[in-house]
Amino acid sequence: MMIFILLLALVLLGVPFAFAILGSLTVLMSTGDLPYHIRIVSQQFFGGMESFPLLAIPLFILAGELMNEAGITHRIINLATAIVGRLKAGLAHVNIWASVIFAGLSGSAIADTSALGRVFIPSMEKEGYPRDFAAALTAASSVIGPIIPPSIPVIIYALTVSGVSVPGLFLAGIVPGFLLALGLSVYVYFFAGDLGATQSKQQSRRHALLHGLLPALMPVFVVGAILAGIVTPTEAAAFAVVYALILGVVLYRNIKLVNLPGIFARAMRDSAVIMVIMGAVAAANWVLTFERVPNMLTEWALMSIDTQWTFLIAVILLLLVVGLFLEGIAAILVLVPILHPIAMALGIDPLHFGIVVIFNLMMGLITPPMGLCLFVADSVSGVGMGPIIRRILPMLGVQFLILLLITFVPALVTFLPRLAGY
Repeated sequence: MMIFILLLALVLLGVPFAFAILGSLTVLMSTGDLPYHIRIVSQQFFGGMESFPLLAIPLFILAGELMNEAGITHRIINLATAIVGRLKAGLAHVNIWASVIFAGLSGSAIADTSALGRVFIPSMEKEGYPRDFAAALTAASSVIGPIIPPSIPVIIYALTVSGVSVPGLFLAGIVPGFLLALGLSVYVYFFAGDLGATQSKQQSRRHALLHGLLPALMPVFVVGAILAGIVTPTEAAAFAVVYALILGVVLYRNIKLVNLPGIFARAMRDSAVIMVIMGAVAAANWVLTFERVPNMLTEWALMSIDTQWTFLIAVILLLLVVGLFLEGIAAILVLVPILHPIAMALGIDPLHFGIVVIFNLMMGLITPPMGLCLFVADSVSGVGMGPIIRRILPMLGVQFLILLLITFVPALVTFLPRLAGY
C-alpha cells in the first residue's frame, strides 16, 4: 500500500511518471536484501524496453514526424473539405473528419491537435467561429487519432497483455473511431451550425482527391499488410517510414536532406519518453507480481463483482477518474495488467475490453486538469484554458455517450475482428 501512496504523492508533486514509479519502489528496496532488489529492478527496467515488437513505437512516431514535415496537413484538409465541406457548419465538419484521416498517419492525439490546430484554429476564426470553440473542437476530434489504426496506444496495450492481437485491436478500433467522428459531427450540425459559415470554401474536388489520395492510402497499406499476414506490426511501421520518406523527399520534395537530423531527433525524443515509462512500469509490474497484488485484486473483484456489466461500469468510472491525472499510455501500462485478468475471468471479450479501456483513457487527453491536448490547444490558440474547457464539456458528453454505446453493445467493437477471423 505504501508503494501506491508514495507513487500518488510523487505524481501530484509533478515528478515525471517514470521517475515517480522508480521512486515509489524504494519502499520495497529499503527492506530486505537491498543489493538484490536493486539488481532485479534494474534488470526489469531494461528488460521492459528490450523487445523487438516495441520498435514499432519509435518507427510509427518517426513516420508521423516525416508525414508532418512533408506538408500533408493542407492536403488532408482539402481532402476532408471535398468530402464534408458542403454540409452545414462545413469547416467544423472538415476539422473533425480531417482528424479521422490524420489518425491513420500519426496515431497520436497530441500530434493531431498540434498539426491541425495550427491550420484550423485561425481558419475557423476567419470563417466566424469563436476561437475558443475552434480550439476545443480540434482537441476533442484529436481523440480519434489513437483509436483508428494504426495506433500507438493499441500497440502498447497489446504488448502489455499477452495473447491480445494487434491486428484484431486495430480492426476493433475502426467502428468506435468513426462513431466518435459521427457523434461530434451530429453535435456540430445541430448545436454549432450557427457559430460560423454554413459551408467551407470549396476547391476542385478532383484536385483535392488526387492530392490527398497518397497520404490517405498509407494507413490502408499499413493495416492491410498486417491483416494479410504479410508483415508484423514492427515491419509495417518500418514500411510507413519508407512510405513517408518517399512522399516527403521524392514526390512532394518538402523534406530536404538537411532536415532529416532534426526530424530524427524529435522522433527519438518523443520515443524516449514512452520507452522510459515502459521500462519503469515493467519494473513496477514485477514488484506488484512479486507481492501478489494482481492475484489479490482479482480474487477480491471476483468475490465482490458477479456480472460483466457491473465490472465494466466500475472500470469506466475508475478510468475516468484516473484519466484526470494520469497520461493514457502510463495508465495502460499500470492498470491493464491488473484489470485484464479480472475481465478474462468474467468472460469479457479481450478485444472489446481493450478498446473500451483505450477509448476511456484517451478521453483523459481532453479532461482537466491534466489533459495534454487541452494544453496543446491552448498553446496554439492562446485563448486560455477556461474558455476551452467550457466549450469542450458538451463534446466530452458526446464522447461519453459513444463510450457507453461501445461498452454495452460489444458487437460494435467485435464485428470487424470476428469478420476477419480474430
